Amino acid sequence: MTQTNNTEQAEKEKQELIRRYRTLLRTANKNNLSKSDRDKISKAFNIAVNAHKDVRRKSGEPYIFHPLAVAQIVAEDIGLGATSIACALMHDVVEDTEVSLDFIKQNFDEQTARIIDGLTKISNLVDQHGSIQAENFKKMLLTLNDDIRVILIKLADRLHNMRTLDSMSSNTQLKIASETQYIFAPLAHRLGLYNIKTELEDLALRYLHPLEYRNLADKLAATKTQRSRYINQFISPLEKKLEPSGIKFEIKGRAKSISSIYTKMEKNSMQFEDLYDIFAIRIILDSPIESEKNDCWLVYGAITEIYTPVPNRFKDWISNPKENGYESIHNTFIGPNGRYVEVQIRSVRMDEIAEKGYAAHWKYKEGSELPAEKQKQNIKDSSIDEWLRKVRDGLEGSKGTALEFLEDFRLNLYTEEIFVFTPKGDLKKLPLGATALDYAFEIHTDVGSKCLGAKVNGKMLPLSHKLKSGDRVEIITSQTQRPNEDWLRFVVTSKARQRIREALREEKKVVVDIGKEILQKKFASAEIPFNAQKLDELVNYYRLHSPLDLYYDIAIGKIVKEKIDLKKIQDDIIKRKSDNKTNEDSKVKIHQDYKRTKVNNKDTIILGEDLELDYTFAKCCTPIPGDNVFGFVTIGEGIKIHRTDCPNATSLFSQYGYRVMKARWASDEKKKDFLASISVSGIDSVGLVSSITNVISKELKVNMQSISFESKEGVFEGKINLYITDVSHLEGLMDKLKTVTGLDNVRRVNA
Repeated sequence: MTQTNNTEQAEKEKQELIRRYRTLLRTANKNNLSKSDRDKISKAFNIAVNAHKDVRRKSGEPYIFHPLAVAQIVAEDIGLGATSIACALMHDVVEDTEVSLDFIKQNFDEQTARIIDGLTKISNLVDQHGSIQAENFKKMLLTLNDDIRVILIKLADRLHNMRTLDSMSSNTQLKIASETQYIFAPLAHRLGLYNIKTELEDLALRYLHPLEYRNLADKLAATKTQRSRYINQFISPLEKKLEPSGIKFEIKGRAKSISSIYTKMEKNSMQFEDLYDIFAIRIILDSPIESEKNDCWLVYGAITEIYTPVPNRFKDWISNPKENGYESIHNTFIGPNGRYVEVQIRSVRMDEIAEKGYAAHWKYKEGSELPAEKQKQNIKDSSIDEWLRKVRDGLEGSKGTALEFLEDFRLNLYTEEIFVFTPKGDLKKLPLGATALDYAFEIHTDVGSKCLGAKVNGKMLPLSHKLKSGDRVEIITSQTQRPNEDWLRFVVTSKARQRIREALREEKKVVVDIGKEILQKKFASAEIPFNAQKLDELVNYYRLHSPLDLYYDIAIGKIVKEKIDLKKIQDDIIKRKSDNKTNEDSKVKIHQDYKRTKVNNKDTIILGEDLELDYTFAKCCTPIPGDNVFGFVTIGEGIKIHRTDCPNATSLFSQYGYRVMKARWASDEKKKDFLASISVSGIDSVGLVSSITNVISKELKVNMQSISFESKEGVFEGKINLYITDVSHLEGLMDKLKTVTGLDNVRRVNA
């Protein structure tokens, strides 16, 4: 019987594999594949099927379904060609099977082998817990220098992994979702892959904030019929207005994504019911390229004759496209019943670039039938190529730590853009929040390094002045000016930050030799050997990171040389070691493959598989029983317990996944009091504070640590720190507070 069932299951899986492969071919054929292209995809499919034979994913399905799904995303959602589809099908074969890179090169070509090699290197960077750390993110992004298709296929791979994340452990889900939110979604955004970016954000939210995600999904589902009715009501007069114009158009209505709604609610401390612009309408014009801009403006004018525009929400990305090639007109209009609706106007060409980003951008470049080298010459000034050039310059010029590099890179992935002008009228694009100093470094490194100030619209202003779109900027320089540490506080572009850090490092090298010479004389005078061990002890004594930092601080006088008493320092170090010996002997060294251990004392939190270790609760998120939590091994402060929705959780999981531990509340934990914080807001009225405190102290018998209120122009905001026993206790208290007349918002906040 079992044999029969296995045979039936195998036949079902075979039929499903054939069905999915045929779907992939139909999608790929939309790009008019040649016979050699179809042969390449077929060969890659057969190699992948044989290589992954009898291998299954954690979900239980055949492993070959995964590369097939990645190839489908590459073909359908990104719109790449036969080479990319073949590489997606084989993206795991060199890493996970006996297939070699030489075999790929012999059966395909150098280009295919190079892309597979890039994908394999990225796979090698993932540790056993699925967390790519900062150093490895940097290596991954370096593939932008070789072939951007490596990153595009990797994004498709990440999207399918996120779609199938249910089969993984909760800790792995949090790590992968954090990485996705931290770097992959912003990268998809910057490459113009808005559909993929949105889905990655929504899926990350589903695992990082599951309760909030389900709540918003339910509310959107409950209001779907009402929303559809309203969108049709908004669209109907537009269609009647546009039909006589002769412009071919399509109008689509949709709700904004769950992640964008959640972000807006968090940013503005709003409830779902208070959001006024969850509707979005997209008008797509089937216009020839020579008239598409004019048609977009004609349609915009027609809308303003029906609905009132909201002036401060207007965005013109047709006259000045985004760096990733995005073109569209955006504005918010006041629709029927006074509701706000965002309207986007674009052509079919613009829409395809908006949906498929980089790949569609290349499809529409002039001279697409020309040889590759000629194409590059014709399109070298296009916006997305300019952004890629900046990225490559930044990658090649980066000499700092991986964390510095990653943070600098991320700074410029999600930001909005402003447009400023040189004295000659040339346009420069900068991220929102860019300063005069960022602009100076954008002009040239030497200009930035010697920048004294700037004339903005003819007025002399400091380096830290934030620029606005339309500003005309002239930089004032001096040969005696040098970068200083203070500059890092207000620059926002990765180029400026990198160049400033490089200049500071060069300056530091000049003085460290002086500090080293001073220290060597101190060692000689104290008759103590000047070796690596003693030097490391001294670095730790002053709580510095490296000997270079020690030499530098001595040279600039931060560590006063006259106060360096090496013999006394040695005595202090010996005493510290003696005092800490007992503690060190009792510490449990935590490895990624730590063994199952049990200690006798009972505690509130159980770490790992059954570990009861010393820990403290993180002050950034103040966990309480009932919260989903994790442990994080710090340097010098032991294990910290964080909530999984802690504001720092994403960066901790993404950059230091190997230091994250599973944690859970002990089931036999006795009721204790935990500190939690809530914020309240509403219409100010006499006796309101008394009503709030009565509910907390008298009705619910909850102790408060502190309470603060501020009233301004009839509206008040307050924060209350109080002691509760667990999440259900806190939620019950918040529900009770929501019944107080005058309160319109009660929510938990971080301490």
